[in-house]
Formats: sequence, C-alpha cells, structure tokens
Amino acid sequence: MRVSVAKWAVVALGIALGLGTAQAQDTTKPPAAASTDQQGTPDASAGATDDVKQIKLTEQQVQHFIAAQPDLAAIASKIQSAGDTPDPALQAVLEAIATKHGFGNFAELDDVAANISLVMAGFDPSTGEFVDLVEALKKQRDDVEKDSSIPDKDKKQLLDELSEAISTTPKLQFKENVAIVKAHKAEIEKALQ
Repeated sequence: MRVSVAKWAVVALGIALGLGTAQAQDTTKPPAAASTDQQGTPDASAGATDDVKQIKLTEQQVQHFIAAQPDLAAIASKIQSAGDTPDPALQAVLEAIATKHGFGNFAELDDVAANISLVMAGFDPSTGEFVDLVEALKKQRDDVEKDSSIPDKDKKQLLDELSEAISTTPKLQFKENVAIVKAHKAEIEKALQ
C-alpha cells in the first residue's frame, strides 16, 4: 500500500509555516479554505484536511511525532519533490523513520501529523486558546451578515466563501486531542522550525 507522502508534507509544512492562520484573520475577510498561505504553501488547516482520518491522539504519539521531526526535516526537500508518487527508496526511508520513532508504519505517522495539524490550526494566536475552526467560521459568517458597512456585492462574495470554508473544514472529532497537543504546543512549534 502506497502512503500519501504529499499529504503529510502539506500537513507538516502547513503546521510549520501557518500556525493558527485561520484564527489570525480579520473578521471581514474569509479564511483561505483549500487555498495557500502567504508563502504559497498549501494551508494545512483547509484543503489538506478533506481526507484526514481523525484519530484520538495519545501522549506517546505526540512525543514520537516530535522526535521524528529532525529525521523528516533532513529529507524534506525529497518529500516535497516526490509529489504524489514517491519512489520506492524514499518510501522505504519514510517507513524506516516512522518505525524508528515508534510508529507501526508511515501511514500511522501521517495520521498523527494530520490530527496534530487540525488542533494546531485551531489555536488562537492572541489568546493561545483552542477555537473550533467550524464554529469560528460560523461566527465570522454571522458577523459579516450583520455588518451593514460591507457593500452587497462584497458581502455576497464573503458569505459564499465562508459557506464554502464551513463545508470543507472538518469539525474536530476528538476534543481530548486539544489538551494533549496544547501540552506539547511549544515543543511541536520548536521541532517544526
């Protein structure tokens, strides 16, 4: 079975480059669901989450994810250039990194990375508190609907974009993941620098 290296690379790079970007935006501007961040890197909190297998994270999985980052960073350029079709040698290296750090295989590491990304994207950069992305988007949509200072044409576009973002952003299934990721947030951020 072939593993989604590209999906993992998008998630890891999204975490590293865009922590909490969805929460940092002005309420009159819709988030970039399924788009790119300011550096042109796909936003992990949006389109990359469409096929995320949500799992209940364990303390051990998060610690293993953090420990694996130096090894993954060493081959980051190879992961990026592989796209959706990694060669067997790169796939073998990824599997070896995953098993070295306590994962059953790279698919498990991939799922853990994606779930960490879902939680990290929900931390409000100003308060450090977790805000469910779907709920934040709904509040943003309500604020736009009530704002009479926005021209009708712009308001319609904003509402359409927010509605699309709401429909494509997955709701966090395992709320207990927030506490585990929050406890290691600083370590995760440092490991991904």
